[in-house]
Amino acid sequence: MAIRIRLARLGRKKRPFYRVVAANSEAPRDGRFLEILGTYDPLKDPAEVKVDADRLEKWLGRGAEPTQTVRSLLARAGLLR
Repeated sequence: MAIRIRLARLGRKKRPFYRVVAANSEAPRDGRFLEILGTYDPLKDPAEVKVDADRLEKWLGRGAEPTQTVRSLLARAGLLR
């Protein structure tokens, strides 16, 4: 079971809001997840990324792999090297 750190979409039509979650790689995008790590709001100017750094480090230490999108968001927020 591979763990991915990825985005789960919330919000209504044309008003996206995302949760940054740790989930099984085989689970659906908006389906089951293991833990909520933070949020991403692309509609704010500039886009807002809030992530619990301690929880993120815990999952990265366990071998969770962030998706390309989450990796770029975390790098922009200064949470990933």
